[in-house]
Amino acid sequence: MKKIHFIGIGGIGMSALAQMMQHVGAEVTGSDRDASPVTTLLEQKGIHVMIGQKAENVPESADVAVYSDAVPVDNPERARAAELGITQLSYFAMLGQVSEGKKTVAVAGTHGKTTVTGMLAKILVDAGAEPTAIIGSLVKDFGSNYIAGESDLFVVEACEYRDHLLELSPKVLVLNNIEWDHTDYFPSLEALQKTFKKAIERVPADGAIITNPSNHKIASLLTNAKAPVIDYTKEPAYELKMIGEFNQENARAAAAAARVILPGISDSAISQSLADFHGTWRRFEYKGKSARGAEVYDDYAHHPTAVKETLHALREKIRKVSPRLYVAFHPHLYSRTRDLLDEFATAFSDADKVFIAPIFAAREADDGTISSEILAERIRATGVDATALDSFDAIKDALSEAGEGDVIMTMGAGDIYKVADALVRK
Repeated sequence: MKKIHFIGIGGIGMSALAQMMQHVGAEVTGSDRDASPVTTLLEQKGIHVMIGQKAENVPESADVAVYSDAVPVDNPERARAAELGITQLSYFAMLGQVSEGKKTVAVAGTHGKTTVTGMLAKILVDAGAEPTAIIGSLVKDFGSNYIAGESDLFVVEACEYRDHLLELSPKVLVLNNIEWDHTDYFPSLEALQKTFKKAIERVPADGAIITNPSNHKIASLLTNAKAPVIDYTKEPAYELKMIGEFNQENARAAAAAARVILPGISDSAISQSLADFHGTWRRFEYKGKSARGAEVYDDYAHHPTAVKETLHALREKIRKVSPRLYVAFHPHLYSRTRDLLDEFATAFSDADKVFIAPIFAAREADDGTISSEILAERIRATGVDATALDSFDAIKDALSEAGEGDVIMTMGAGDIYKVADALVRK
């Protein structure tokens, strides 16, 4: 039995992979910097998570140490693994290994891939296809970000960052959309497109590419595709519990992929599964009411397009009942905030008040060229009331002014959701 230690096991992909390894019989341990709903889930599933990353966390008998992108080479656990001669693999390298020999369905693109992966997994599970699935958030319908299946069907959310998508060899590739992102790795949209072009050209002739071939950022990448291209935009509108045109696009992509994977599936089966899909953690998630009666939502949006579309959908939902929409935004990465500053500045037009948290550094160092204060100033220049605050506590206090009839949305890829949780805590 293999012994696998996960460094950064609280990461959403890492935690799903850890559950998968446990399911197939490996002895799994792991650590993370902080406790979270994900680490709680792992503990409930019998995977011990050590909070705080220290050299002594690494079992001397481990066969493999798997690390996330957020864990640098000088991390004490990676250094200890190297000292012990333990093989180290990145999350996506490990994912590539475990997907070998399976019928892999990779869901990729800048926006919506978590929701598409969850929707597609729901359709396949309901149809009895018994897929294994790794999803980029906790899916309410499954109570996890991992589904243990018994077939050779492997559905996985795939990320383009650092060309991780190319670690996989999918039979079916779902490509929602493309926008310039991960600017710390891709210097331009064209560089990003090259990665997706390689992924497209690797899909075998007996596979399929599910995408929008009319999207001008995608169309030119399809010229040398071996596999047939399936246009998901030809799918009808679906009845969904989730609002927003972007979720209709997600549903169409999931439905088109399901038809390729299960050619005999009926329209009614797809429709019913999508109508029953309850969504995922941190994707337009309703959290409850604050102490003063404001409705509180949370969302993972961290790219300006996702921020803009999510807030627009929320504004449309509440237009007749709520006079004020408060937003707390946690910028993710200095590079993204700096390189997409113009787009971020105009992304909050549907908000009445915006509070900006300090930028979540993740894997980057602050070079002094960008800050939450600069972003707030640029937002104010568009006519939206925006303030940079220096802590989550300060943001929570500021949001506490929202009352009955108001709506609050916390947004970002970091842990801004903790502010929403604190606001609705009984």
